[in-house]
Amino acid sequence: MPSLTDVPGVKVGHFTDNKALTGCTVVLFERGAKAGVDVVGTASGTRQLDSLSPLHLVEEVHAILLTGGSSFGLDAATGVMRYLEERGIGFDAGVVRIPIVPSAVIFDLGVGDPKVRPTAEMGYRACLEASTEVQEGSVGVGTGATVGKLLGIQRAMKGGVGTWSVRGPSGVVVGALVVVNAFGDVMDWRTGEQLAGPLGEDGRPQRTSELLKKGFTKGRFGLFENTTLAVLATNVSLTKVEATKMAQMASMALAKVISPFGTPFDGDVVFAASLGDLVFDLTNLATLAEEAVMEATRRAILKADGFGKVKAWRDLR
Repeated sequence: MPSLTDVPGVKVGHFTDNKALTGCTVVLFERGAKAGVDVVGTASGTRQLDSLSPLHLVEEVHAILLTGGSSFGLDAATGVMRYLEERGIGFDAGVVRIPIVPSAVIFDLGVGDPKVRPTAEMGYRACLEASTEVQEGSVGVGTGATVGKLLGIQRAMKGGVGTWSVRGPSGVVVGALVVVNAFGDVMDWRTGEQLAGPLGEDGRPQRTSELLKKGFTKGRFGLFENTTLAVLATNVSLTKVEATKMAQMASMALAKVISPFGTPFDGDVVFAASLGDLVFDLTNLATLAEEAVMEATRRAILKADGFGKVKAWRDLR
């Protein structure tokens, strides 16, 4: 099955706590990757994003961590750093190698046990599980993910993790991994069908945009509970500036399948990483990335499990 790990040099690992309904996901680039980022939402929770700036001294990152637990979950990055340091991987600072691990969080504390959040040990164990086989659905960072929260968590639907890749000419490949924990609805980019959204009295997804037009407000619901995170990777050689631009263009792909997207109470973040030496036009590459992002988003919903607590897409079939 196509996935982010179709790009050589990429591995993905999950840690899943099915009891507390939280977890984390690590994307490993053990040989290093040039990377950029686009922060769309205004309620993001992150760590070490400064290293992705084109003006920053550090040229490569060694992993990206996506984690539940809101800002508490950023502790898991310490475990990822420990795993990499033990293997001699990191920025050479002379006396030590410092692993560079940009990280971003989702808020999942309203679904499971809010007192249990990803820890350094969970981040370390996610690294131990990393491979080229990528599990999808309600695993890792997607364990407690939900979508369509305008009417409260009781009428939301289950989100999760999805992955996909798209191939271009001359061996070019771009892959995406997306965790969908959005405030808004998720649409099928192939058919236009609504896959997820706030559930109405009839148990079917309603359109958030239509409810907002009628005057429904989020009130206390959904205030800090929303975020879509994505990681892109390619075997095309990109500078940090070009990787940043690809991340920005991929954000627009998310806006095509999530509505509304990038709200004041979403913390959406898109990472893009370059691990290869192929030459390919950036605009053409971003078009491939757009498809990978949209299909990964679709699969995150189709593969999600509600654990008997939140309705999933599969429960409505």
